[in-house]
Amino acid sequence: MAPSAPAERALRPPLLRLLIVMTLLTLGVALGYLARHSLDGDDVRWVPPTTPCDLQAGPCRAALGDGRTLTLDLAGKGPIHALTVLPLEVQLAGTSADAAVVTFVGRDMDMGLHRFPLEAAGGGVFRGEGQVALCTQAVMPWRAEVVVDTPGGRLGSWFDFEATRRAP
Repeated sequence: MAPSAPAERALRPPLLRLLIVMTLLTLGVALGYLARHSLDGDDVRWVPPTTPCDLQAGPCRAALGDGRTLTLDLAGKGPIHALTVLPLEVQLAGTSADAAVVTFVGRDMDMGLHRFPLEAAGGGVFRGEGQVALCTQAVMPWRAEVVVDTPGGRLGSWFDFEATRRAP
């Protein structure tokens, strides 16, 4: 037996509401994805680090070509701990820049955006502070992505490191 017209009308609003909510959720996820990828800086020319380096031992350098270099220093020696404020310093040689940003990205796990704009200190030096997020793992692999805005365009490089949780 087919449902009566009033019973069929009574079922439509909840189903319609569910479809509207699902559509809005799908649009929200799509907009979040679009926003995240537009913030990632597709206009950056990425240059791999010159040699393997350990940020826990000292500064790391990348050759940007044409005699230009970028150096990242976390100004510390020893283990990098999650939630510890890290002094960040980026030095440029062979070019000038208007801005520098360091972004910490989880290598094996999405840990969200941890972007730290640095202040110009003069002479191609940029300074600021940043920190890596806390993770459930005792040791978390991270990547420090450095992007500088030069007159010739945005240049970037990356340096891998590990952060540990402090013992309670």
